[in-house]
Amino acid sequence: AMRKQLMKRVEESARKGMAKNVEQLLMQSPIVGKIVLGWDPGFRTGCKLAVVDKTGKVLDTNIVFPTEPQNKISETKDIVKKLVKNYNIDLIALGNGTASRESEHVITNIIKELNNNLQYVIVSEAGASVYSASKLASEEFPDYDVGERSAISIARRLQDPLAELVKIDPKSIGVGQYQHDMNQKKLNSSLDYVVDKSVNNVGVDLNTASVSLLKHVSGISNSVAKNIVKYREENGIFKNRKELLNVPGLGPKAYEQCAGFMKVINSNNPLDNTTVHPESYKATKNLLKSLGYSLNDIGSDNMDLDDLNFELLSEQLDIGEITLKDIVKELKKPGRDPREEMPKPILRDDVLELENLEEGMILQGTVRNIVDFGAFVDIGVHQDGLVHISKLAKERVNKVEDVVSIGDEILVKVTEIDNQGRINLSRKDALAEQENNEDK
Repeated sequence: AMRKQLMKRVEESARKGMAKNVEQLLMQSPIVGKIVLGWDPGFRTGCKLAVVDKTGKVLDTNIVFPTEPQNKISETKDIVKKLVKNYNIDLIALGNGTASRESEHVITNIIKELNNNLQYVIVSEAGASVYSASKLASEEFPDYDVGERSAISIARRLQDPLAELVKIDPKSIGVGQYQHDMNQKKLNSSLDYVVDKSVNNVGVDLNTASVSLLKHVSGISNSVAKNIVKYREENGIFKNRKELLNVPGLGPKAYEQCAGFMKVINSNNPLDNTTVHPESYKATKNLLKSLGYSLNDIGSDNMDLDDLNFELLSEQLDIGEITLKDIVKELKKPGRDPREEMPKPILRDDVLELENLEEGMILQGTVRNIVDFGAFVDIGVHQDGLVHISKLAKERVNKVEDVVSIGDEILVKVTEIDNQGRINLSRKDALAEQENNEDK
């Protein structure tokens, strides 16, 4: 019985860890307004390229062979330079799979030779191959092959990680050990919960959201999600939230559940681009009126919502204090995306070599793996560095998972490079140094 209880505890903690990893991947900060070249690296089969515009629409695809065995480096450079010039590409999203390092060298050389503002980002490929071989991908991109779809997915997951990753079974992006030994039903339900939570937390743009995204919105089933997209295709964009009630299968009850998460950016009612629920529109108008503002002031600089007496307002307007605080928070930053507060992906234009590393350097890195005694962090050189559990935080750490998760971007200080090229890092020292600088 004791062993059973212990196993149950271990499994629960592993499940929580996976759910946290998935949530962090889903809630990564999006990179908006950039034209991106997705680069799915490979050796024998070549590197698949896909150019997508600012909205994620595919503009072009190609394939290059810069690595072993073909080594067609100059041909690759010509093809990529042409793509960059033709489409004004801002960023290259490079998958972190096989041949990623070799591709990175070619990319940094191209950036040096072009000498414009081109940058690259290394993107986790987790689940990209699962997606590109899926039925959904073949419906979405019938004219592209599996490799091209994978490159498209890599580019798009940089632009909007959530919108792209919801197309994949969360188990395939859930970086976790022992996931196959767990109770699959429980694992599925905790991961599904995380996906739903993330989508509702961010909200969806009613006029661009895919079926994959919409079906995670509270109150929306898969068939209603399809009806929303169909309605949009037949009637043009939604002009306001209310129009949702015209969608077949979406009754008043579903509307009540979903409306607060569906944003209509250019609606004739500015509240449609906030998470304020239609049920609170009247209360919001009354609040604005009592402060001397109108709906048109939302999002402008002439609104001052600081130092309000919530207790008094709550009584005057007959709105619960909690609801009132939520409304004010939303009015301060209408259409706010909670992912903006997450660390941004690291944009690079040059590759670090082991010989460029010096003790004392402070770098941004990505946690790639977690073990009992510490975390392995990718700082952009060929080899991951180790942050020992004793160097993870100022206070004593009992479990690595309590402090960092796979995929986290963390600040680290290079403390030692031993003669075998092993890199020791410290997060504790990097944080202490950052605090010192801030105090100055």
